[in-house]
Amino acid sequence: MSREIIIAAAQMGPNLREAPREATVVRMIALLNKAAARGAQFVVFPELALTTFFPRWFMEKQSEIDAFFETEMPSPLVEPLFRRAKELGVAFTFGYAEKTLINGRIRRFNTSLMVGVAGDILSRYRKIHLPGHTEHEPWRAFQHLEKRYFEPGEECYSTTTLLGSKFSMAICNDRRWPETYREMALRGAEIATIGYNTPLHYAQTPEHDHLQSFHNHLCMQAGAYQNGLWVIGVGKAGYEDGSWLLGQSCIIAPTGEIVAMTSTVGDEVITAACDPDRCAEIRDNIFNFSRHRRPEMYPFLSMKNETNPTHSYTVSYSKEPSG
Repeated sequence: MSREIIIAAAQMGPNLREAPREATVVRMIALLNKAAARGAQFVVFPELALTTFFPRWFMEKQSEIDAFFETEMPSPLVEPLFRRAKELGVAFTFGYAEKTLINGRIRRFNTSLMVGVAGDILSRYRKIHLPGHTEHEPWRAFQHLEKRYFEPGEECYSTTTLLGSKFSMAICNDRRWPETYREMALRGAEIATIGYNTPLHYAQTPEHDHLQSFHNHLCMQAGAYQNGLWVIGVGKAGYEDGSWLLGQSCIIAPTGEIVAMTSTVGDEVITAACDPDRCAEIRDNIFNFSRHRRPEMYPFLSMKNETNPTHSYTVSYSKEPSG
C-alpha cells in the first residue's frame, strides 16, 4: 500500500515592513488554495513567513523589536490560515517569531510549527543554529542580528507522525549543518521541512555571493542523499526591504535529486508526489546505518571540542555562517 504524499512548497515573495500581517495571511491562504487545487496534502511555508526578515535592522527599543513577534498561535490575525487549511483538509508548516513566557521569563525564538489536517498544532521547533552577530555593525549593507533578537532553541530535533509518515522541522541556517539531517534520520524522520530567508549578498565574504544558490542546494541535496530523506526547502524570495533574497525553493528526493523547483522570485507553488518508502533506496543500501555506520570511530561528534583533553588544535571562528 503506497504512502505517497503530495507535498507543496509555497515560496513567498517579499514581505515588506509596512505590509500588514492580514495582507500576508491573505497571500498565504491564496498559496494554500492553489496547493490544495493541485492535490497537495501538506504545504511548507518559509521561515518568518508572517513578517519581513527584521534582523536586517538594528533596533534599540525592545517595543519596536517585539512588534514583529507573535505572543500566541494561532493569533486572531493568523487564525484564518488555520481555518482555511482545516476546511481544505491540508496540513502545513510555517515559521514565525515567537515571544513566550517560560518559567516566568520572557523568551524569544525563531520558531516553526507543524499543523495537522484538523488545524491542530502537532509540534513546535525552535531554531538551533542562529547565524549572524549581536552588536550593530554599521559597515554592513544590512545587519544580521538573529543572535541579538532570538535565543537558540533548547530542544533537539524530533519527529512528528503525520499523513502516515514521520516529519522533522529545521529552519534556514540549520540546513547548512550536516548534523541536522543525520540527527533527524537517526530519529526515524522521512521528510525534513526547512524554511529559509537567505540574502544573495554575504557581507563577511562577498566573493561567495555568486555561490549562494549553489550552496543552498548543495547542503540540502547532500543531507537528503546521505541520510535517505525527502527535503523540502522553501524560501522567501525577491527584493525585500533593500535586500535580495534567494528563491529556488525545491523538493529533493532521498537520492539527492531535485524533483521540483520554483522558477520565480515571487509567490509560487510547486508540488511533488513524495513516497516515504523511497527512503529505503538509500537506507537499505549505501547509507545503511546499522550495517555500515561506525559511531565508535566518531568520538568527537559526541563531545564538545573545548572539553576534549585529547584535542591537539584549536578552532577559532571569526566569521559567521550565512543565513
